[in-house]
Amino acid sequence: MPEPAALHHGPSPTPSSELNAPRSRADLFWSFTWLALQGFGGVLAVVQRELVEKKRWMTREQFVEDWAVAQIMPGPNVVNLSMMIGGRYFGLPGALAALAGMLAFPLLAVLALAVLYGNVAEYPTAQNALRGMGAVAAGLITATGIKLIAALDKNAMGMGVCIGLATLTFIAIGLLRWPLIWVLLGIGSGACLWAYRVLPNGPADQEMLP
Repeated sequence: MPEPAALHHGPSPTPSSELNAPRSRADLFWSFTWLALQGFGGVLAVVQRELVEKKRWMTREQFVEDWAVAQIMPGPNVVNLSMMIGGRYFGLPGALAALAGMLAFPLLAVLALAVLYGNVAEYPTAQNALRGMGAVAAGLITATGIKLIAALDKNAMGMGVCIGLATLTFIAIGLLRWPLIWVLLGIGSGACLWAYRVLPNGPADQEMLP
């Protein structure tokens, strides 16, 4: 008698064979426009939900890897990610379409909000409202980070090493207040070297070959 399938919570991981792709550059533009207009306060949570769970343009593992690259590149993380995705499917025109989607309508919305906020910025009610939004944004980012931890199971370095590196990074930035450049050069370089060593066809595997 076959055993019942394991119960799990939330959407199941998407196999690479079942991924979708943007239909056109216009699809990229409007998709990232809608994504950007939702991103008030917690854009990471919105990006992960839209690209991984709804549109299925990438798996959780691919999202974590691409987000890591976007994180260390100059400029806003989500803008970098949008250009990476657009360029992957449609080259330079796709990257520019995704960039336009991220910036065009959101820029108009931000300008309008800036004008409105300028009229009420001195009122304590408006300042307290912004503090409340900051707390919600922190909660959204934390929840998304916890959701993505499961993707580290398939990381070549293993879950334990990944959590250890994340802990060191938190200590360096959150407690010791190290500049980001030193964290990237120190912990980031060490992580890259260790990943290179444990990845297939790395030095550790080559030594095992006859």
